[in-house]
Amino acid sequence: QVQLVESGGGLVQAGGSLRLSCAGSGSTLRFDDMGWYRQAPGRERYLVARITSSGSTDNDGSVTGRFTISRDNAKNAVYLQMNKLEIEDTAVYYCNAIQGWDTKYSWGQGTQVTVSS
Repeated sequence: QVQLVESGGGLVQAGGSLRLSCAGSGSTLRFDDMGWYRQAPGRERYLVARITSSGSTDNDGSVTGRFTISRDNAKNAVYLQMNKLEIEDTAVYYCNAIQGWDTKYSWGQGTQVTVSS
């Protein structure tokens, strides 16, 4: 079973940038479509960016033009570059493998992103 560990979150002012990392251990992620999800207080977790095993990417409209997902299969890692951060981006961010309409692995602890005005 793959274990996922997210890192890179923090407190940043609106307009700033952060780069999140997701490290997988236990098995390779290279054959998985991967996604970054976020969950704000009182709201459901949802997918904001995805990258297929072949490297194609797609974003939720709320982050298009600001967030970029990438992966490094040699490091068994997935990244989320977040630019032009907005207060509405404040949330806990998680990564996971996408399997149909579901996710494949247990959730990690996530990484908190807080954007201040």
